[in-house]
This record gives sequence, C-alpha cells and structure tokens, in this order.
Amino acid sequence: MAYVLLLIGFGLLIKGADLFVDGSSNIARLLRVPPILIGLTIVAFGTSSPEATVSIIAALQGNAEVSLGNVVGSNIFNITLVVGIAAFLYPLMVENETTKKEIPFILLASGALLVLVSDTELQGLSDNLLTRSDGIIFLLFLSIFVYYVIEVGMKSRNESAQEPMPTNVKWGKNIALTGVGLGAIILGGDLVVDNGTEIAYDLGMSETLVGLTIIAIGTSLPELVTSISAALKKESGIALGNVVGSNIFNILFVLGSSAVISPLPVNGKIVIDVIIMIALSLLLFLFSRTHYKIGKLEGFILLTMYIIYLVYIILRN
Repeated sequence: MAYVLLLIGFGLLIKGADLFVDGSSNIARLLRVPPILIGLTIVAFGTSSPEATVSIIAALQGNAEVSLGNVVGSNIFNITLVVGIAAFLYPLMVENETTKKEIPFILLASGALLVLVSDTELQGLSDNLLTRSDGIIFLLFLSIFVYYVIEVGMKSRNESAQEPMPTNVKWGKNIALTGVGLGAIILGGDLVVDNGTEIAYDLGMSETLVGLTIIAIGTSLPELVTSISAALKKESGIALGNVVGSNIFNILFVLGSSAVISPLPVNGKIVIDVIIMIALSLLLFLFSRTHYKIGKLEGFILLTMYIIYLVYIILRN
C-alpha cells in the first residue's frame, strides 16, 4: 500500500505543479510584477510548505536530525537537481537583480546558519545547539527579505502602471487554479514523504540519512515539478525564483520557526553538509554571472554535483 500511495503522491505533485505555475504566472501579469517576484514569494512559500510541515512536526517531536537534515538536504537538492534539470530542459535567463541581491541572500542565510550551528568551534561549548534566540534572528532576517521583495514589487508595478490590463486573464479563475494546485502539491508531497520514509526505515536507513535523502527529496519534489513545469513553459523567472525563494524560506522561516518552537540539538555531521550547501550556493552565483544565463552545461555540472553528494552521504552514513 505504501508503494501505491507513493505513486498517487507523485501524480498529485505533477498535476498540482502544472496548475500552480499557470495560476501564479497569470497572477503576476494581473499584479503587473515580474514573474520572478511571484516565484520568490507565493510560489517559493507554497512549495516550501512541505519542508515547513515536516521540520516543525519533527521539532515538536524532538527529532532535530530530521528537521535540520530536511532543510539542508532540500536546499542542496534545489540548487543541484532542481536548477540542473530545469536549466537542462530550457536555459534559465537570470535577471540582473536576482544575481545582485536574491542569490547572495541565500549565501547570507546559509552563512548565518553555519555560524549559529558552530557553537563548539566558535564558543568552545560541549554541544552545538540552534537556540530560540537563533530562531528569532532567522525570522528577523526573513522580515528584511520580505520587505525588500515587496519594495521591488511596488517599484515594478508603478513603472508598468500605464500598461493595459490583460483582458483574457481573470482573478477568480487564477486564484482558484493556484489554490487547487498548491493543495495538490502539499497533499502529494505529504504522501510521498510519509510513505517514502516508511519504505526507507524498512530498508534500515539511519535518521540522518533519511532526513538528508528521502525526506529532503520528497519535500523538495514540489520545487522540482514546479520548476520543471515553469521551464517547459519558458517561465524562467518562476523556475529560478522558486528555487532561490524556497532556499531562503527553508533556512529563515522553516528553521527559524522550528528553533523557536523547540531548540534543536545539532549533529556534528550536519555542519559539513551546511558547508557543502554554501559552496553549491556560491557555484550557483558564479553560474548566474555567466552571460546572466544558466544553460545546459551548467545544468549538467549541477546534476553531477548532486550525484557526487548523494554517493558521499550514503557512504558516510
């Protein structure tokens, strides 16, 4: 039954992403803002909801390894596999503003995470711990990012105020499409995570490995199918904005909320994964500076990086 529910979950994810991209891109047109801003906010927050659900529940249950592994593993998956596959299908055009501010914001959030989980190295404490104070710092960073996105959106809207409104695009229909699509994505992601985890534990995998692989991949499937669907429809702003926004939300909102609810003890192994996440974020930044486009070659390199990382964590655990 777990295998059947797993397949149903994949089906809901794929169809939900299709509806979600159509609805959200049309909402961007109605709001007169660039699609990347919708990708950074509505789409990113929506596709990050499975990570939020899993990590917050894990924090409430005192299972910090799954909570942290889920976020770090999801971010690595997003940068390598999601961007890699999307770029391989259709080259992702990178807006100048994205490379200047949004992608560096991932580096800022990731760097802050590394500092806050390195208590033994930086403060000489016996254990690493993500405290409630650390969680509040993440949420404050998130408020700065949301303020920035709103500011950019309002400026863009004022600049395009003279453009005629699209007559064939309706608010009600596209809000419904976005809502139904998001609902299918969340339900599909939940089915994939629950049943994939059950199968993984039956195969004898450790909690850290399950968090970094099965749960991380499962909760990142909404980002994967949404970005692939957006790339196929040549909506590169949504495809890239989804990944950038999701990675920021995963660290600042998901880990911030989880730590505020319950302080998270940090396994020493996860610090290495955080460093790998920062290195891959830097690689994404460098790729985005090459003619402001992430093409097939960069996509292939990112895919290869994920395969290497997957082999490494399986051997390590």
